[in-house]
Amino acid sequence: MLYSAVTLMRQLGLKRVQYHRYGGPEVLKVEDFTLPEPGPGQVRIKVMAASANPMDWKIRKGEMKFLTGGKFPRGLGHDFAGIIEAVGANVTRLKVGDEVFGATGLKESGTFAEAAICDEKTTFIKPRAINFEEAASLPIVTATAWTALVEKANLRAGQRLLITGCLGGVGHVSVQVAMLRGATVAGSCSASRRDEALALGVSEAVDYRAFDASNYHNSFDVVFDTHGSLTIAQCNDMLRKGGVALHIVPTPLKMIYGVINQRHKIIFAHLTPESMAEVSAAVELGKITPQVGKVVPLSDAISAIVDFEKNGLSGGKLVISPME
Repeated sequence: MLYSAVTLMRQLGLKRVQYHRYGGPEVLKVEDFTLPEPGPGQVRIKVMAASANPMDWKIRKGEMKFLTGGKFPRGLGHDFAGIIEAVGANVTRLKVGDEVFGATGLKESGTFAEAAICDEKTTFIKPRAINFEEAASLPIVTATAWTALVEKANLRAGQRLLITGCLGGVGHVSVQVAMLRGATVAGSCSASRRDEALALGVSEAVDYRAFDASNYHNSFDVVFDTHGSLTIAQCNDMLRKGGVALHIVPTPLKMIYGVINQRHKIIFAHLTPESMAEVSAAVELGKITPQVGKVVPLSDAISAIVDFEKNGLSGGKLVISPME
């Protein structure tokens, strides 16, 4: 393993946002923690920035504990951008000093911190055209959009796509991925942001409060419900023959349909070297643009997370920077 005295010293006195039991925002604390050495296939990251996703508080509440387990204390956060400080055995693609971005697995988490451990397979060279804060805003939302539209729906040029929540974290990137694929996009958003959606490339922007699925009978090849507001019946009615509906906010019924009906697919972000290479290339060309709404230091992370969870954040991702 490649370790320096400085790196070893950094193992002591590190801080992160963590919690000792599942629950509401009151369980969160900024505390000292000890980071282990990276194991085989892992890298140690000096975190320069990390971004928040709604799944962070779903996990904290215990809604996904069947996947995340019951080991505590548990760090918060998955997306990150930073610099590799050390590598474990069998790491071949990355080296100490590389500027990277990526995401931890569901069980590992802990990127709202001064340093974190991540698998090499979900860590990638940061696009040079963007800074750490912008890079940290990308991994999970871009992986979700790419998994849904490219890998699951095989979105193609000339197809018509509906994206609910087209200016949200996943929705914003999904519009850009759809444009890369040559599709035509309709989207729902708040009426006050309609011009923003049109400028992004949405051909028809509809106020989500007034959206009526019955107006779009057999209108779309793909329906991507990033907002979680559509029913199975509404999706079926809007889809053309051979069309597919994509869900990232699965209800029990949608989970069942995702298993028994090929028209419905439940989406989980899948970061691969191939997909993230495509994303990075698009970022370098300006075809995918990061969306950063607010940057706060680690010391203010909890209050910012609580506010984001309660009120949302328009205009981009919440990014936490350990660098005060």
